Amino acid sequence: MKLSKWRNPKLWIRKPWWIILALIIIGGGIKMFQTYQDIYGPNVDVGQKEHLYLYIPTGSEAQDVFNLIREKNILDDTASFIWLAKKKNYPRHVYPGKYKIKDGMSNNALVERLRSGKQEPVRLIFNNIRTTQELAGVVARQIEADSGAIVQLLNNETFLDQYDMTPATAPAMFLPNTYEFWWDTSAREFIQRMHKEYQNFWAEERKTRAGKMEMTPEEVITLASIVDEETLHNDEMPKIAGVYINRLRIGMPLQADPTIKYAIGDFSINRVLSKHLQVDSPYNTYKHPGLPPGPISIPSIAAIDAVLNYSQHDYLYFAAKPDFSGYHNFSENHYEHIRNAQKYQRALNKKNIME
Repeated sequence: MKLSKWRNPKLWIRKPWWIILALIIIGGGIKMFQTYQDIYGPNVDVGQKEHLYLYIPTGSEAQDVFNLIREKNILDDTASFIWLAKKKNYPRHVYPGKYKIKDGMSNNALVERLRSGKQEPVRLIFNNIRTTQELAGVVARQIEADSGAIVQLLNNETFLDQYDMTPATAPAMFLPNTYEFWWDTSAREFIQRMHKEYQNFWAEERKTRAGKMEMTPEEVITLASIVDEETLHNDEMPKIAGVYINRLRIGMPLQADPTIKYAIGDFSINRVLSKHLQVDSPYNTYKHPGLPPGPISIPSIAAIDAVLNYSQHDYLYFAAKPDFSGYHNFSENHYEHIRNAQKYQRALNKKNIME
């Protein structure tokens, strides 16, 4: 009796070789396709947004970045990203900064973005700042620089010597505006950049104007900080600046209420009273003639230019208008000024504003 060819072991071994080969090819193809997908397929999912920003702190290592990405939960498959990052030697190319991560990015695109160090700039904005502590806080919320480090440097006389500044005049370096910075900017680098902006601002034209007024740029900014606190309206600034210039020229104390608020550390008071005028401070311009040691705030550029282009007139006094418009009544003599001041005081009393 003959055996069926299907029961012949030799025939069974010879015939299905192509099946085994096909399985190997298919398996290899699947593996290659999976590898391709792991490298070039979309893996980033930022939800409903088109993109988000990843902030990598200075001193971070690859594992720190991997942990940060895990926390953000932006990858469909984190393991494949880490595998490719190691294959492409990312651990030796970790750069701090702000990186734009787009929805649908592949692992390859993400690794290349991070290892290139091509970060996005930060639009750093600050205005309406009174103290360096406040400035430091605003800046530290926008770039990596530590607020404490900024304050420490601005109180360091040795550090400020290189800029011909003192802790009192240092606020003059900072001009309210919008600037582009790298997110990983340090405190020192931030101050260095601001000093360059300060030098650019004080170009020949502004320096010439200050020179004609027999004032340094720091003195102009100090006066501008007072003017900026005195009025809400830019169009009134040159007129108020003219009053203070007139006082300085005749040796009359500035008697600027904002300097009293600065000296006592409270800008919220609405009425400067006799008790406030007794504060023992070099910033008390009722007791000490001339300009205070430095700016009492970081003034607007409008206020600085208002001082440089002050109105020429004979006014020595001004008092807030009783309509609370933010504008002022100006006068040439003390008698007229008292009348204007009393009108405003009565308006305050009527609103029961005592301090």
